[in-house]
Amino acid sequence: MILYPAIDLKDGNCVRLVQGEMDRATVFSSRPAEQARAFEAAGCQWLHLVDLNGAFAGKPVNAAAVEAILAATRVPAQLGGGIRDMATIESWLDKGLARVILGTVAVERPELVREAARAFPGRVAVGIDARAGKVATRGWAEVTDVDATELARSFEDAGVAAIIYTDILRDGAMKGPNVAATAALARAVSIPVIASGGISSLDDLAALRDCGAPLNGAISGRALYDGALDLAAALALLKEPTC
Repeated sequence: MILYPAIDLKDGNCVRLVQGEMDRATVFSSRPAEQARAFEAAGCQWLHLVDLNGAFAGKPVNAAAVEAILAATRVPAQLGGGIRDMATIESWLDKGLARVILGTVAVERPELVREAARAFPGRVAVGIDARAGKVATRGWAEVTDVDATELARSFEDAGVAAIIYTDILRDGAMKGPNVAATAALARAVSIPVIASGGISSLDDLAALRDCGAPLNGAISGRALYDGALDLAAALALLKEPTC
């Protein structure tokens, strides 16, 4: 499994939200590129970036911070938030992103996901953010009646590189991931699944690693910044074989 350290961007700063609420943001760094370099120096293989303002605006807002991260690091990075048309997808990939994450448009314009996955093989992921199993869109502000697992299954033949599954109620709350729901989703599809939301300890990572489902990786943010999750220990744990 891969550990994806999260760099969530709000107003140019590296922050963490609680359950996706913009007014519950904690600023951890005003220099996201330096934070990205620190993650790379520690041995992280990927970076997970989110343009939080962009997710609400429907277009890139923290582009300068993302571009600074790309210029400062060599490890691949994936980005979600405000990516809702082909021109934006192509622009970000041309700027050096390894992968774009499509969330809102996966519900509202699934044909765009399919078009992008065909045009950029291996470089398009789907972000599925759920409250009680139902998909939320537009920066988690709107909860739909779309079932998370059914949405994932609908992209089985699309050629997407990964699904990033976030349990919104766990995100930033430091209460542990929803292992059961994440494992169930991973078993329901052949697409690689990345777990997100609530991962706050080595025990949480071990539970995901040993859940019996073929998870690609796990995203952690607040726990790394707070020091609740030791990065070196986490990387070492995920290199160990499963039980």
